[in-house]
Amino acid sequence: MSGPAQGADWRFLSALPGLAWPALPAGAGQAVLAILQQLQATQWLPAERLRALQETQLALLLAHARASAPYYRERIPGRPGEGLETVPVLTRRALQENFEALQSARPPPEHGPTLESRTSGATGAPVRVVRTALTQLLWRALTLRDHLWHRRDLAGKLAVIRQGIKPGTARSWGPATEDVVETGPCAMLTPASSIAEQLDWLERERPEYLLTYPSSLAELARLSLQRGARLRGLREARAIGEALAPETRQLCRDAWGVPVSDFYSAQEAGYIALQCPRHEHYHVQSESVRVEILDEADRPCAPGQVGRVVVTDLHNFAMPLIRYELGDYAEAGEPCGCGRGLPVLRRILGRVRNTLVTADGTRYWPSFGVRGVLEIAPVQQAQFVQKSFDLIEARIVVSAPLTQEQEKRLGERFLSRLPPGFRIEFVYRDAIPRSAGGKFEDFYSEVSAGSR
Repeated sequence: MSGPAQGADWRFLSALPGLAWPALPAGAGQAVLAILQQLQATQWLPAERLRALQETQLALLLAHARASAPYYRERIPGRPGEGLETVPVLTRRALQENFEALQSARPPPEHGPTLESRTSGATGAPVRVVRTALTQLLWRALTLRDHLWHRRDLAGKLAVIRQGIKPGTARSWGPATEDVVETGPCAMLTPASSIAEQLDWLERERPEYLLTYPSSLAELARLSLQRGARLRGLREARAIGEALAPETRQLCRDAWGVPVSDFYSAQEAGYIALQCPRHEHYHVQSESVRVEILDEADRPCAPGQVGRVVVTDLHNFAMPLIRYELGDYAEAGEPCGCGRGLPVLRRILGRVRNTLVTADGTRYWPSFGVRGVLEIAPVQQAQFVQKSFDLIEARIVVSAPLTQEQEKRLGERFLSRLPPGFRIEFVYRDAIPRSAGGKFEDFYSEVSAGSR
């Protein structure tokens, strides 16, 4: 198992008195390391071998779901030779309406206690999912895989700005490393603070690693460029919870000279894909989930095509989620040159509501190029909302009133990023709030395809 950056060794924690090296972690830590050791090997398997191993696990999951979860009793075929593709796609609404029927009457006790989790409901449709301690072990091991891939020095200081945490300082980086690997401290802050306050805090804390939402990274980087604040000592920015735009990566390079690493996860299924350590695309975590990218006719998308993300959690035997449609879109990718056999997602494009739709039903994923906006006007925050098939409402927060010429140039810039036939209407705000879950959508549509 290779060490993180600059050849430093991870310091594994030992739970056995009198044994410091080689370390022997506590029971759960031993299980995490056992899984991680296998992950370090299976990532290099050919795609066909990974697929065969998935099929073995899928057969166990499908048999268990059919025998013990009422929802699947008639939906999973019992005939030999019929596999996953014959199971109907599970929609978000079906998950909400069949919470009890989707649960197994006999979850294996060896998988540990169950825990119910809920999504934040940013789209107004929260869901509940029951998972087991086994799925938590997979989550911890995949987190350590991500640290290994990106060669992080775990002795460094991590700063986290996200919702759902208590501001302050913790002794370790969190549950994934707890009782397994010694880490540096973790400084925590919520996004309730202003961007200026967050940047002041980061300058005081001087972390080596920063974890926060892509929208926060973009705003922090823009303010850093205005101030000339370099965040010296920062080695990597890490994105969480929102679709990451290429523009945000470049902003972080311009402001701080650091790369951005990203991952794709869902509350319902855990890790789905991690960013490749050599490229900016993503590797599906095949040891934990089966991912399908499907077109509107439920056919698999070829590399370069955009489709709906459908996931199967391979290890949740308490509430099997089989062919669950997350509501996200992603672009399928070609095999990666890094040598890993794990499937590739070229881009994660976000939710259906984050797509612009035209009158003929065509969907686009707009990027308004806000990186260069500061050259035109003092825009601190921007959000775009599609109000109709020809109108985009640009909600902006500015540090000084705009002139007619500035507004005209901004409008021309934004329109240049849209299909023909749209117009821009500016709405000035004192602030644009985040969702209850702390996330920020820089674009969403209030229009449905086919509506008039």
